Amino acid sequence: MTLALLDAGHDVVALELDDRLAEVLRAVLASADEEPGRSVRVETGDACRVDLDALLDGVPGGPWACVSNLPYNVAVPVVIRLLEQVPPVERILVMVQREVGERLAAGPGDPQYGAVSVKVAYFADAKVVGLVPPTVFVPRPKVDSALVRLDRRAEPPVAVPSADDLFALVRAGFAQRRKMLRRSLVPMLGARTPDVLAASGIEPTARAEALGLEQWAALARSAAAAA
Repeated sequence: MTLALLDAGHDVVALELDDRLAEVLRAVLASADEEPGRSVRVETGDACRVDLDALLDGVPGGPWACVSNLPYNVAVPVVIRLLEQVPPVERILVMVQREVGERLAAGPGDPQYGAVSVKVAYFADAKVVGLVPPTVFVPRPKVDSALVRLDRRAEPPVAVPSADDLFALVRAGFAQRRKMLRRSLVPMLGARTPDVLAASGIEPTARAEALGLEQWAALARSAAAAA
């Protein structure tokens, strides 16, 4: 993938967890790094912990895109870190497990729709742009894969007093997704729950999976006003 990105004329900052693989990649890229007009740097680190924004320090150009075959067990936290912490990355194209990809791009009423879907919608427009069968991998996995594209929004599409409070409210609603909101929000809102729901125009019998980002934002504004 790194070679393909260079061949397409892009500057590349590659992050690799395995020291041994990073050294192999540096050896392969030794000549490519010297070619005019192309810049490539290989860093070793854990995408769940490394300062992602610092990776781009001193690198000319931009905006940036993140292109990756993400380890499926860390795909969601890595994507969320990119959205929350690395504004220069305006586009993300990742291959993930199909169920994870559908969750990142899901909307209200979709089977995979959840708290992560709402957070992604706050930061970006997400779409599943391709499916990858297990037959193309060696060894063959037991799951299908999906390519997901996320385009960062210039501004969040909703106004809320606090994004952190919005996401906390969403997590509370989805923590017991089969319960009606009049019950699932009580651990966070307490006795204010009926009034907050009424003020935001949301039926108390509604469930988290039925609410879109606009409705969650209305709840967050009402909760802040009732605090």
